[in-house]
Amino acid sequence: MGTLPPNTLAGLDALVTGGGSGIGAACAAALTAAGARVTVMGRREAPLRAMVEGGLAASALVGDVTAPPTLPRVALLVNAAGAAESAPFLKSDPALFERMWRVNLMGAVAMTQAVLPAMLEAGFGRVVHIASTAALRGYPYVTAYVAAKHGLLGLVRALAQEVAAKGVTVNAVCPGFTDTDIVADSVARIVAKTGRTEAEAHAELAKHNPQKRLVRPEEVAAAVLMLCAPGAAAINGQAIAVDGGET
Repeated sequence: MGTLPPNTLAGLDALVTGGGSGIGAACAAALTAAGARVTVMGRREAPLRAMVEGGLAASALVGDVTAPPTLPRVALLVNAAGAAESAPFLKSDPALFERMWRVNLMGAVAMTQAVLPAMLEAGFGRVVHIASTAALRGYPYVTAYVAAKHGLLGLVRALAQEVAAKGVTVNAVCPGFTDTDIVADSVARIVAKTGRTEAEAHAELAKHNPQKRLVRPEEVAAAVLMLCAPGAAAINGQAIAVDGGET
């Protein structure tokens, strides 16, 4: 896993959504190791508490990104909360599109609007949204998800221009298929719908990566950590792919 010197982010407060598992948990652990005081946020209290008890985060906050609770002042926001559902386009009803839009885009909007004023006041901030290679290219049977992630990347690029001269950067990290619960759910759906074995379903997803494997959450966290570092001030409005060369 990529690391920064232990105290590189000392004195900085960070908020990681989706911080109880998967990519969010890996990001929280990496930021903590670099010296940041990390609050992990999510809808399930138990995994958040486990992060704090394990020394991987300083505090926990139960909440939904689509309607954030009162948030602490932070210098670093890592928005890793997200959801993915699949269906053929002609079976993707408006409710499916709304769910994907609400969590993957509007949740990011709500979180960013909540923490940005303090960053602007301080003249320093890092906003990193976990997008997906689905923000960079299309995939079949996940039209609603892809559309929402493309919207998220548009948010990143536009807001980055708006805050560029104010000490704040806004970037996206775009992982390929990553070894998380979301991908595990996708594997289960493939098995249920096609009769393939779990290994075959796993290989179907891993084949997109030229390295023929799933990305590890820690590899995504390494990219996030780099973008949060003080030396990353000139990286703004970017989509950093972590996909083994897929895009």
